[in-house]
Amino acid sequence: MAETGSKPKAASFGAWVWEWTKSIAVALVVWFLLRTFLIEAFRIPSGSMERTLLIGDFLFVNKALYGAEVPIIHTRLPAFREPERGDIVVFDSVEDEGLKVVKRLIGMPGDTLAMRDGKLVRNGDTIPEPYAETVDPNRSEDSMQRGRMRAWQLPHYIGTDPATYQPDLHDWGPIVVPPDSFFVMGDNRDSSYDGRYWGFLPRANVRGRPLLVYYSYDKESWKPLPFISAIRWNRLFSTPE
Repeated sequence: MAETGSKPKAASFGAWVWEWTKSIAVALVVWFLLRTFLIEAFRIPSGSMERTLLIGDFLFVNKALYGAEVPIIHTRLPAFREPERGDIVVFDSVEDEGLKVVKRLIGMPGDTLAMRDGKLVRNGDTIPEPYAETVDPNRSEDSMQRGRMRAWQLPHYIGTDPATYQPDLHDWGPIVVPPDSFFVMGDNRDSSYDGRYWGFLPRANVRGRPLLVYYSYDKESWKPLPFISAIRWNRLFSTPE
């Protein structure tokens, strides 16, 4: 009798395990699809986008907007729209494989760009940038960085005297953005490693746009356990613009 009575219990346990296994598998598939094609989490590690995005901001990134990439076959799904001037974009680094970066899109293909005393000039017009922060428009880079800027900019430079062209952090151009490429900069113009240093961003590298800040805390706070005690409540669920 004891042996007969154990069979329903064994069957019931097996069914329970099977149901949990199916639930976990479905959850993993849904998570994979969401992360691959719709939304991905992103953390702000540096101050290059201050004041728009702060160190300690955690974002959800909309990957579907510009066309999510299908794994393995590396084909893009149709985009809801193309990136536009002023968009904050998350993209794959052009230098470090696996690294994702966030900057603001400043120039589109065909745009003529320059900076004069820290002011952006696009297609001949000085552009107001209320989001940008420039504490020292006269700041100069060292000779090595200026040489690096000159090297990548010269093929795209349309100024009057290429032989004497010496670009600097807040004074460069005019250069023309090539096809299928963008030019990006951080909002914190004095402290952003961006297109001024490494050049144009290929369209294929663009992954998405920040959707909202779902969590934020002040890592430099004097309070103990700042991830709990120094939460920036006013930033939660805000939309970066």
